Amino acid sequence: MMSAPKIGVFDSGFGGLTVLKALLEVIPDAEYLYFGDTARLPYGSKSVETVAKYACEATRFLEQQGAELLVIACNTATALAFEQIRQTASVKVVGVIEPGAQQAAAASSTGKVVVIGTEATICSHAYRNALAKHQVESSEKACPLLVPLVEEGWTDHVVTEQVASIYLAEAFADGFGSADVLLLGCTHYPLLKPVLQRVVPKGVTLVDSAESTALAVSNLMGKSEKRSAHDSGKIKFFVTDSAQKFQRLGKLFLGRPMTDVTHIELKE
Repeated sequence: MMSAPKIGVFDSGFGGLTVLKALLEVIPDAEYLYFGDTARLPYGSKSVETVAKYACEATRFLEQQGAELLVIACNTATALAFEQIRQTASVKVVGVIEPGAQQAAAASSTGKVVVIGTEATICSHAYRNALAKHQVESSEKACPLLVPLVEEGWTDHVVTEQVASIYLAEAFADGFGSADVLLLGCTHYPLLKPVLQRVVPKGVTLVDSAESTALAVSNLMGKSEKRSAHDSGKIKFFVTDSAQKFQRLGKLFLGRPMTDVTHIELKE
């Protein structure tokens, strides 16, 4: 594969920006096309058929823009529609679930991992199935309140810590007190790392599926060295709802201002 390809990154909205941020750290010289389906989020409450339809539309759009590699930076779309996306695409596709599961399995010495994510991702059991292939047991916990708390900007708020503490107490119960890895199965959750690290049991390692996915893409391209993100290539953003709202909220996820944001309408 060429040294500086055009990489398409797809998400239902904002969370995938944490994957883009991680990609910029390991492959800063690539050109990026980010598609956020902000008019139709959240995907977590939609049917498998609807998620697959939306994701395949986004796939075709990114390829039309010249994407030479696709990163599905959406846990729900990866969990529910990865095969349909792969069949639609004419380029290589990387999802967030297998890289996260692989890193979590490698990080666990007890063979027990706790996974947190949205309702749709957890109900799909995609992480449980992926971890089972690595001979790792998992306890899955849906944490539906965490995404809206992140999007409210309450990433280090006492309420968020209380909510996370309740969720994780339940997740590490029932035979999973010895679990030594917490797998963040939602791309919003990297913003909650400081809070989550405070409330997990002592000795538990946090594995971020966004970072894992970026490393998987880097390895796929044969790039192992980290370079300065200041040398990053061009990034174009496409959204299906307000570009202004995306710029305002997206800065929280990406950690930098976003200028080249275009509003588009996908044809049904």
